[in-house]
This record gives sequence, structure tokens and C-alpha cells, in this order.
Amino acid sequence: MSESGTTRAGFVALIGEPNAGKSTLLNRMVGAKVSIVTHKVQTTRARIRGVCMAGDAQIVFVDTPGIFRPRRRLDRAMVSAAWGGAADADLVVLLIEAHRGLTDGTRAILEALKAREGTQPVALAINKIDKVKAEKLLALAETMNAEFPFAKTFMISAEKGYGVEDLRDWLAGELPEGPWYYPEDQIADLPLRMIAAEITREKLTLRLHEELPYQLTVETEKWEERKDGSARIDQIVYVARDGHKGILLGHGGETIKAISKAAREEMIEFLGRPVHLFLQVKVRPNWLEEAERYSEMGLDFKDGD
Repeated sequence: MSESGTTRAGFVALIGEPNAGKSTLLNRMVGAKVSIVTHKVQTTRARIRGVCMAGDAQIVFVDTPGIFRPRRRLDRAMVSAAWGGAADADLVVLLIEAHRGLTDGTRAILEALKAREGTQPVALAINKIDKVKAEKLLALAETMNAEFPFAKTFMISAEKGYGVEDLRDWLAGELPEGPWYYPEDQIADLPLRMIAAEITREKLTLRLHEELPYQLTVETEKWEERKDGSARIDQIVYVARDGHKGILLGHGGETIKAISKAAREEMIEFLGRPVHLFLQVKVRPNWLEEAERYSEMGLDFKDGD
């Protein structure tokens, strides 16, 4: 805290198309892995909050699901969550991929931002700048700013860290004065049960590739704190079909064992103590239409209507 005792705090929404790098940027800013990061699009389902300290300012990042054209109930609930996160924030950062430029999807997001113009400052972050030459970056920045009056434009690489500190410092300076929302050492406001479920879902997504990344969900059914300081975590993986269950289990249970091992190792690293993880796979053909599943993901079932 500064000598004057003045602190700043506020919410920053990260929005953009799927796979623009929002989760990677969130994790880079926070300095820890709080959001699922894979090579697949639409992996973030809920609004995940990560807390970043920048001098006297506390930046609460809202990593929203990627904004895309929704087809299913889950898609619609995810897009609604994304815009809800933006509406509730003090500042908004629109991420775009440098090598993709101004896409149809980004144009649609800009149109929605124009309809809300003036509600809060919007910064532009052109991500993955290491993939594009300087002259192309400058031209893209000029094009984007002609489309929308951004408060500031940043050239960054969320993966490598280029430009991220400048973005963080600017955001910190733009936040309103006020007390911090969370303790200084807290990095996320997600319940540990949900973080554990996200870790397992990431390992499932990475392992299963294109087979069924969006047809499953993970819930932490039980969390038992043991006397020896370890945690027993029981999780259920819901899939839509019997065939999906077979793919997930693998020959002789090889696939689920590998996924469980990878998830357990990351949970141990995240929690800093031993973890006993038990995964169970259940077939629920209609889980995409069950309100309880959406609640567990931090989404509003009604937003999918």
C-alpha cells in the first residue's frame, strides 16, 4: 500500500473470440494457473475470476467464455455469461489474434460493443504479436481503432509475456479508488471444488483431442480433508453416450488412469499438499439439458433459452 494509503480495486473483463488467448493472459497476469488452457476453442465455460496485485491496485480479472455464434443451450449460456461478465466490469479488454486480424466474429463483437459504448472504457490487446511482422501489426491497430474508439491499444504475447506488464499497469491506473475485494494473497474466487473440476476437464480435453471435448462435464462430488493434511477428491465425469464412456475409459482403463494421474499431479502442485483423486464416469444422455449441471459450471441454465 502507498504512503497515502490510497488503494484501487475493480473488475476487468477479458472478451474476444474463442482461442484468442484470454485464459493464457489471465494466468500470466495472476502468476498462477486459474483458468483452463488448451489448444481447443470454447474451453472456458464459466466466468473465472483471477486476482492480480499491481502495486496499490487489485485487478480482478473475469475470464469469460469466448464469444461465438451459439447453437446449443450450453453455447447460449456461455455467450450470455461472457456478455454478463463484460457488463459487470469496470474495464473491458478485447483480445484479438494478430495473425487472424479483423474477422467476422470480431466484427460482431465490435457491433455489440458499439451498442454499449460509453458504459466503460474498452482497451484493445492484439495478442500473439510474435506471429506477425511489425508493419502488419500497425496496420491492424489502425484498422481496429477506425472501427471502435478504444481507450488504449496494446501489442502483447500472453504466452511469452511481451507487453503484458504495460497492459497490467495501465489497467491498475484506470481502476476506481477503493478497498481491495480480496485478501492480498488470494489468486482466485472460484471454489476449490470447481478449480479441481476444471483441472480434470482440461486433462480430459487434452487427452481426448477431437473425440468428445464438448460432450462431457466434470463435477467434484466430494471433498474430504484428511487428518494427515491430504485431500480426497471424488469427481464424476458425465458423458452423453455409452460410446463416449468407452473412449474415455480406454483399453483396460488406460485412458482414464492417465487422465487421473495428470489431474492429480496438477492438483498437488496447485494445493501444495497430497491429493487422492478418484474419477467415476457416468452416462447421462440429457446432461446438456439439466439445470443442475449448469449450476455446477457456474452458468445460468435460463440463459440458454
